[in-house]
Amino acid sequence: MQSTVRLKSAFRHWTYAVFSVLLVTGAAWLVADWRKDADELWQQAAANLLMIHGGAAMLALMALGALIPLHLLRAWRARKNLVSGIVVASVNTVLIATAFGLYYLGSETVRPWMSWIHIAAGLLFALMLPLHIVLGRRARREVVSGASPSPRSLRGEGRGEGLFPPIR
Repeated sequence: MQSTVRLKSAFRHWTYAVFSVLLVTGAAWLVADWRKDADELWQQAAANLLMIHGGAAMLALMALGALIPLHLLRAWRARKNLVSGIVVASVNTVLIATAFGLYYLGSETVRPWMSWIHIAAGLLFALMLPLHIVLGRRARREVVSGASPSPRSLRGEGRGEGLFPPIR
């Protein structure tokens, strides 16, 4: 039986692939940008990596748009994996805002700050997403195995009450 919070495997794997491409191209761009003054090849590599990174970011925005109703709102209502989920969603918001700033703002004063914040948020996301996944799977295994209820469930939390009405 499919959980209301767990994603279907095809969408989950596609989303993991998109975010993996973002991580790899972002990290490779950092190396190429650092080396671009040494050789014209690195300068071309940096430009190509940035183009691929931007294309993958567009796919990631599509994935995030689908994740809001399919995963985020349902998990919020069910009160599942909230802390790491809020961190992941917040880091994504920072990544989107700084990417917008890097692409559309021409200010040479703001650009270095945007770049460093974007890089730091990307690295934090690379750490937080796997943690969020591990915590969610652990909680799901506890429910499936019938492990003793958590203190939250004993207090009546996690039944879908709260900010958003239940999905019907």
